[in-house]
Amino acid sequence: MKQRLPGQAARARHGWWKASQWLVLRRLAQVFFLGLFLTGPLIGVWITKGTLASSLTLSILPLTDPLFALQSLLAHHSLEGKVLLGAGLVLAAYALIGGRMFCSWVCPVNLVTDGAAWLRSRLNLPEGVTFSRSSRLWILGAVLAVSALTGTVAWEFVNPVTILHRGLVFGALYGAGLVWILVAALFLFDLAVSSRGWCGHLCPVGAFYGLIGRKSLLRVSAIGRQACDDCLDCYKACPEPQVISPALKGAARGLGPLILSGDCTNCGRCIDVCPERVFEFSPRWMERKSKDVSSQTTRDGTTKAAA
Repeated sequence: MKQRLPGQAARARHGWWKASQWLVLRRLAQVFFLGLFLTGPLIGVWITKGTLASSLTLSILPLTDPLFALQSLLAHHSLEGKVLLGAGLVLAAYALIGGRMFCSWVCPVNLVTDGAAWLRSRLNLPEGVTFSRSSRLWILGAVLAVSALTGTVAWEFVNPVTILHRGLVFGALYGAGLVWILVAALFLFDLAVSSRGWCGHLCPVGAFYGLIGRKSLLRVSAIGRQACDDCLDCYKACPEPQVISPALKGAARGLGPLILSGDCTNCGRCIDVCPERVFEFSPRWMERKSKDVSSQTTRDGTTKAAA
């Protein structure tokens, strides 16, 4: 029996755009951010110089990966003021909108791992090796410890995000080299070894941004959870499905419908694939109101308040 893929029911009911809009917008965002760096090597117009680790846009705006800056500080490197300013700007932005939005809206590795997840679902492959989700936190701790002990920003020499981005941006000038071997390795790892293994369980960059975004203002809310028909499409499509249950099924425990876990990537796939339109983006300050709406809906036995 052929497995029904997540989003099919949503497409049949609401059309292709409504069932894919956040996925399309994410892909456009990833291409846009990469394009900012590519204009220089390709056409000689340098909008953004550098890499995702540290860059300068329009010769004015400095942006620095705060994890890169933290490693540098632990390695006792002196950082220029504009590098520290860039790290502060990025830190503040992701603290507001959700740290792991970097993973789903900016990071080029996401394109590789999403591709592996897409093929895995169509081949109906088993989950494979399961790693503890705390593994990435231990790896993050090790990365910071190595920087402090060795006096080097050691992780950046092996960081797939940095390597892939550098290869894509500067490959036109210097040759991509071993970058495509890395791409193939990540793809095959997620496809054949562990479902969502790299981004979901091992990547210390994702772990770091998850810690940044634990109190972010932009959240996904299961505001229409009374309409849920348990089709499980949201769980199948979500790269971090463990974050959904407290918001979707937590009414009996007095939990509000906001997804509050820092692991949530704010990718919007649960919004896209749900045929009942259960999910939506919501500001964090709506948590109290959302709880009130949920309790009223439960008492009244209607879904009008959650519509």
